[in-house]
Amino acid sequence: MTKPLAKLPQEARDFLKAHPGIESVDAIFADLSGILRGKRYPIDYLAKLYGGEVAMPASVYLLDTMGASHDPGGFGFSDGDPDAAVRVVPGSLKPVPWAARPTCQLMTTLVIADGATDDGAPYPYEPRNVLARVAARFAELELTPVVAMELEFYLIDPKRTEAGAPQPPISPLTGTRDTGTQVYGMAEVTAFDALLDEVAKACAAQDVPVGATTAEYAPGQYEINLQHVDDPLLAVDHSVLFKRALKAVAQRHGVRASFMAKPYLDQAGSGLHMHLSLLDRGGRNVFDGGPAPASAALEHAVGGVLATLPESMAILAPNVNSFRRFQPNLFVPIRRSWGFENRSTALRIPLGRGAARRIEHRVAGADANPYLALAAFLAGIHHGLTHKIAPPPPFEGNAGFARDTDLPFRPRPALARLRESEVLADYFGAEYPGLYAACKSAELDAFENHIDAREYAWYLQPE
Repeated sequence: MTKPLAKLPQEARDFLKAHPGIESVDAIFADLSGILRGKRYPIDYLAKLYGGEVAMPASVYLLDTMGASHDPGGFGFSDGDPDAAVRVVPGSLKPVPWAARPTCQLMTTLVIADGATDDGAPYPYEPRNVLARVAARFAELELTPVVAMELEFYLIDPKRTEAGAPQPPISPLTGTRDTGTQVYGMAEVTAFDALLDEVAKACAAQDVPVGATTAEYAPGQYEINLQHVDDPLLAVDHSVLFKRALKAVAQRHGVRASFMAKPYLDQAGSGLHMHLSLLDRGGRNVFDGGPAPASAALEHAVGGVLATLPESMAILAPNVNSFRRFQPNLFVPIRRSWGFENRSTALRIPLGRGAARRIEHRVAGADANPYLALAAFLAGIHHGLTHKIAPPPPFEGNAGFARDTDLPFRPRPALARLRESEVLADYFGAEYPGLYAACKSAELDAFENHIDAREYAWYLQPE
């Protein structure tokens, strides 16, 4: 080590004593698009990381899905791409079980010098800091959000079809590709139990609390639930670490794990479902209505989330493929709706009262940045509580029969609604919606600046 072990914080000292053979450390973070980025350092740099002696270009938090910088708001090229100081997220130092050589990882955040504190101020355009800003508003109400994330994903064959499309992997159980939908099928879970077991062990080593695993509505599609925690930032950190572990372990087993929202046009999409309840200072769940089906707090929270849903769509569906999920009669929300034990609604109130009463937000795709998606959810809840926004009546039956005309179901209209947002701008910071929209608009421009095979087939006419 470049500095004595005693100079490190206690968590780092304890970790190195428990893992004396560690050779390197991955310092990681999630950018605007939810892509995990960072640097790998020799383990000797651990003291520098904890000592605040490492920096990172702040513009890396404003990259598009392909890692390109579009200079949104003049951040990147125009300002000379300055560095900001890296800080370690306390408690995040964990081993990386799947690494080829002994490696650990820690999550990082950025701060900028503001002249007011020695440590600086949180970098306002980092998604994790955006969520922290929104979550802090609940302290004003003396309420604590309790959050759990559910992530749907596909296992796919690394080998594409002749057309370049994905295809389900060959089942280790049958030696063939699954072609049918066996939702909740145990054989589908058993087929990849070696992979899923290794994922569970990797998550346990990193203190990521994994719950149930379910086969979902398409060949190769699964859902893994993460357990509730009373810290929104930690809940999303868990989801980010889970995604990294799953992708790495899947590759070791000869398949790929994808969180693409709609990899198959004729199959179910993959969503990010967020479960949330609120505890008061005494630990009581304010969503519990006692003998009533819903408390006033739950109704106001629902009203606020539904009211802010149009301006949140570009966050919940971040790219062209994301919007392909929103089709009728596929258990994907396409209306501003809520209901009790109703999976066709945007906000589902699951079974259970008392401490178990919660809201499940079902709109976001699995490709959404989870920090920003939860920030939008929390912003809507806080907005509803403080303005006592009444929701429409709970929906009974199929809410997925037709699209809501008040919701933007294409990228550019969704980005326009985000730019014009007032509520999210208040919670995220006045500049952030515009920066996000600028980055994603430039990504969309680059995506559309391409001629694909169908364009030739349709429009290349012989003279």
